[in-house]
Order: sequence, then structure tokens, then C-alpha cells
Amino acid sequence: MEMRRILATIFGIFFLYTGSLHFTDTDWFEPIVPSILGSPKFWVLASGVAEIILGIGLIIPQTKEVSGYATAIFLVLIYPANLYMWIYDIELGDGASLSPTGHIVRLFAQIAMIGLGLWIGGWFSNRSSVET
Repeated sequence: MEMRRILATIFGIFFLYTGSLHFTDTDWFEPIVPSILGSPKFWVLASGVAEIILGIGLIIPQTKEVSGYATAIFLVLIYPANLYMWIYDIELGDGASLSPTGHIVRLFAQIAMIGLGLWIGGWFSNRSSVET
């Protein structure tokens, strides 16, 4: 099995797991939804559905490329919630909050996951061939 498929499967399982947490522990996620969006429960559940769909798409070989790109876009779109949590020092549903170092680690992890999604999608391999 090629490395891209192996990592897509692992990434997909990760997204299935984190997506399911949006349904089993909504209170944990709700505090980081920016208040301007309204209804935190809606956004937690909607992002959970999106993560589960992305996870399934990453695991299915025929859809892993498009799902890789979609995952990268999704991770960019949800980062403002993480930034909101950082700027306003929001506690998660269990009362814990990240340290400044924890937020920096999370930022770099988010960037790495965006890169992984793009790589699974084939972004970097498509860029290596230049037509003349």
C-alpha cells in the first residue's frame, strides 16, 4: 500500500474520531465557537458532521484526493475558532485552557494537517511537473 493511502486512512480515522466527539461531548467544544456565529451547539454538530464526512472520504481510495483538498480547506475555515480561543483565553468545556505554548503548538499542528491534506490531494505532486 502506498504511503499516501496509508496516511489518508490514518488521517481519515482521526477525523472520524474527532468528528464523533462533537456528538458525544458537545459541551467541550461549544465555548470555542465565536459568539458572532450564534448557536454554538449548531456549529459544533455541523463541524462534527463535516469531520465525519471528510474522514470517510479520506479512507475511500476513490475519494481520498478530493477529500484531502476538502480537508485542507475545512482546516483553514475552522482555524478562526482556535484563534478566538487563543486571543480570548477561552476555557474548553472541561475548564482547561491551552498555554501560550500550547496555542503555538496547535497552530503548527494545524498547518501540518493542512499540508497533509494538500499532499493527500496531490497538490505537491501536481506542482512538480511543469509544462512548456
